[in-house]
Amino acid sequence: MSFVRYNTDGIILDVDGTLWDSTAEVAIAWNNAVEMAGLSHEPLTGEGLKGLFGKPMNEIVDALFPDASEEEKARFRHFAYEEEGRVLREGTDDIMYPGVVETMRSFYKEVPFYIVSNCQEGYIECLLDRFDLRREVYDWECYGKTGLGKAENIKLLVERNEIKAPVYIGDTDMDRKACWEAKVPFIFAKYGFGQIERGSAFFEIDKFADIMDLF
Repeated sequence: MSFVRYNTDGIILDVDGTLWDSTAEVAIAWNNAVEMAGLSHEPLTGEGLKGLFGKPMNEIVDALFPDASEEEKARFRHFAYEEEGRVLREGTDDIMYPGVVETMRSFYKEVPFYIVSNCQEGYIECLLDRFDLRREVYDWECYGKTGLGKAENIKLLVERNEIKAPVYIGDTDMDRKACWEAKVPFIFAKYGFGQIERGSAFFEIDKFADIMDLF
C-alpha cells in the first residue's frame, strides 16, 4: 500500500473495532448482568454485539431491552459496568488487533496518540491497563464521562490538548459522521466492525501498522 504522507500532531483513536475486539468478553459480562438484573434475553454473543458497539450505552440497552422499564435498564447497566470491568481486567487473551500495541509503542514519540469513544467511563482505562499503554496515550475522553456525543468529545479533546492538525481513526460510519461534524479528517480502519461508502474517508487502512507509512 502506498500513501501520500500527511502531517498531523495528534492521532485520535476509536476503541472497539479499531484497537481491539472485546465483544466476546463483553458478551460474557453482559450475560452475567442480564441474570443479575433479573431480566430475560437470549444469550448475547460477541458477533451479535458488533452491530451495537460504537453507540452510547443507553442506546445499546434500549435496543437490547425495548420493553424493559427505566428502572430495569438502569439495573442492567449497573451490573453490566461492574461485570464488564471485571472480565476485561481479568482477561488474558490478546484481543488487540495485530500490530496495534507494537505500532503504538514504536510511534508514540513521533505523533501523540489520543482516544475518544462512546463507551462508559472506565472502559478505556481497562484497555490501557491491560495492555500497558498509558504511556503511549496522552489523553482520552468518552461519553460516559461527559454525556456528550463523539463529535463534541472530539472537539473537546482537540481544544484541551491544543491539537492543530488532528486526524481520527475509526471503523464505522458513525465515526465518519462524527468526524465530519467535528471537522476532523477521518481515516477508516477497514479491518473493523463497520462499513462506509467508498471514497467517503480521508484515507483507508488495511491494518493498524499502516499509519506508520501514512504520517
